[in-house]
Order: sequence, then C-alpha cells, then structure tokens
Amino acid sequence: MSLPLIALFLVAFAFGTAEFVIAGVLPDVALGLGVSIPMAGFLVSGYAIGIAVGGPLLTLVTKKLNRKLLVLLLGAGFTLGQALCASAPNFELLMLARIFVSVLHGSYFGIAFILSTNIVPPERRGFAMALILAGLTVSNILGVPAGTAIGNAFGWRTTFWAVGALALVATLIIAAVLPANTGASTGQGSLRREFTVLGRQQVATSLIVSVLVMVGQYSLFTYIAPLLTDVTGLDSQAIPLILLLYGIGSTIGVFIGGRLADWRLLPSLIVVLAIQTVLFTGLYFVSPYPVAMSIMVVLWGGANFAFGSPLQSRMLMWAADAPNLTSSLIPTGFNLGIAIGAFLGASLLDAGTGYRALPLIGTICLALSVIIIIISATLEKRSGARPPRPAPAEAR
Repeated sequence: MSLPLIALFLVAFAFGTAEFVIAGVLPDVALGLGVSIPMAGFLVSGYAIGIAVGGPLLTLVTKKLNRKLLVLLLGAGFTLGQALCASAPNFELLMLARIFVSVLHGSYFGIAFILSTNIVPPERRGFAMALILAGLTVSNILGVPAGTAIGNAFGWRTTFWAVGALALVATLIIAAVLPANTGASTGQGSLRREFTVLGRQQVATSLIVSVLVMVGQYSLFTYIAPLLTDVTGLDSQAIPLILLLYGIGSTIGVFIGGRLADWRLLPSLIVVLAIQTVLFTGLYFVSPYPVAMSIMVVLWGGANFAFGSPLQSRMLMWAADAPNLTSSLIPTGFNLGIAIGAFLGASLLDAGTGYRALPLIGTICLALSVIIIIISATLEKRSGARPPRPAPAEAR
C-alpha cells in the first residue's frame, strides 16, 4: 500500500472523526450551550448541509488549483475550524464553525475519491476508493469513541481540540508524501459533459438511494446516545464502547462491500439494502435489551457501510467519461440525507415520538431504496445500455 494513499486515508479519518464525534457528545454539548438535545442535533444537519451544498461549489471554484496544494489548504482550514468549534461561546457560533469545516470536508472527499484512483493501478481502484471510505468507518472505531471518552472525561470542548490536533498531523503527512503532480489532469474536464452524465438513470437513481439510506441511518444515529441511555438503559460511560462496536461493524462492512462490488455489483447492492431494511426493523424490537442491542448495532454498522462501495462504483462506472462532478456529488448525496435524517429525527422527537421509534424511519427508507434499485436494474436491462469508457486524460 502506497504512502500517499495512506496519507489520503488519514485525512479522511480526521474529517470523519469531526463529522461523527458530535453524536457521542451531543448531550454534553446541549447542556453546555443551554439548548435542548433536539436543537443540538441541528449541528449534525448544519454540517451535512455544508458538505452537500458548499463542498461541490468549492470543488468547482478550485477546479484549476494544484491538487496537492488544495488538499493542504483544506487540511489547514480544517485545523482552524476545529479550534473555532472548541472555543465557540454559544450555539450559533458553534454552528457557523461546523458549517465552515463541513464545506472543506465536502470538497476534500470529492477530490480524494479521484486522487486515490490516480495513485494506484486500474485493477486496484476499487480498493483505493474503499480505503478512502474506510477513513470514515475507522473514525467510528477509533476517533468517535476516543473523542467521546475525551469529552466525558475533560469536557466536550477538549474533543474538538483533539480533533484539530489530529487534522494538523494528517495535513503534515500529506505535505510530506503526496506527489506534487498527483491528479494533475483532473482539473481539465468539460463542465458540460460533467453535468450531462448526471442525467443517466443509473447515476440519478444512485444519488437518490444515497440520500434515502442516510436519512434512515442518521434519523437514528444522531440520537444514538440518548436512545442507549433512555431506552436501552445503559450508563453514559458505556456509550463509547457501543460506538466502538458500531465502528468495528462499519469497517468490516466497507471492505466486504468493496469485495462485493468487484464480484456481483448490482445483485450485491440490492441484497445489502434489503438486509439493512431487516436490521432497522430489528433495532426497533431489541432496543430495550442491552445485549441484543449491542449485537444488533454491530450488524447495523456493517450493513450500513457495506452499501457504499457498490453504490459509488455503480455511479462512477456510469460516469466514467466525466467523473469529477459525479464524484463530488457522492458526499453531497450522503450528507443531504444526513441533514434530512437529523432534522426528521428532531422533528419527530419534538412532536412527542420516543427515541425507540426512530429505527422505523430506516425501515421505510431502505425498503424504498430496494425498490428504486430494482427498477433501475430493470430499466438498464431492457435498454441494453453499456457503461461508457473513460475519456482520455487529455480530453477531460
């Protein structure tokens, strides 16, 4: 495994920790800033909206900038943003700081998916994409539980300082090992062609599914801490362990998903989405039982991240002749769903729905996803369409 690819993974790990750790310290943030837990949940929505909207815009604005320089600027801005989060005196300024970081996050992942495939041989591109995605899942294993434990021990502001230090280290590693000309051809594409590929039904339906899956996941995951304490009856000190189990399941799932994408992409995607539907239903029934809930969380994490590699592979396969905009919209779709999910969960909680009912949102969203992919596969088979070939580098 190349050092540049590992460096890109480390930055992805830092961004993933920043995004997800808020779930582990959400009750403390709410208490510290004098807002309700549902109100604090909007910090998740704000971050996701920043990725979904600001990320692609920043990617387009910086299209001609040297890729290594851009990654370094994103890392430096991320470090500054974490310092702003740690020192925010009120909810509004913390929200603004999180949005600032999230825009950088969205741009980084859009670039990293492309750069990772430029670093490795063609036969290793699926693995390279899976490794970048694994930065998010490993952050759930190491970053989120560690950040939550730090927050419980020293206060939630210390969590943000720690994530900022992690970002600084990752950025310095990028500066040392990433070749200066990596991805030099990625800024030469035609914007018209980039937008045209979004009209292909395989790309469009995959974006819709990415939103639906994240709505289901984050209407629950955003409030996993109070669910585990109020419904499952666990002590708050046990939450980092449960998040660790979730992260272990997620990381196993992302690499399984990568293998499935290389094996039987479309059937694997349908099966994984169907399994998620079953698991969300299971979470509703076992949530009052600590042991069963712990086991289900591991399975849930694995299935939730197993879908990522097949879905992204399908999107980029059908956008092979103009992949840049599609690649940047992958995190957009995910985080639009995260924003909607966190908002939907907050709205239902404010309306009096208990934490236990939140998994049923996932059941509905994942069932719809299965239907959409089956329809997409049927249309593809009937049309006889074939994925486009990658355009030559000089034509991009």
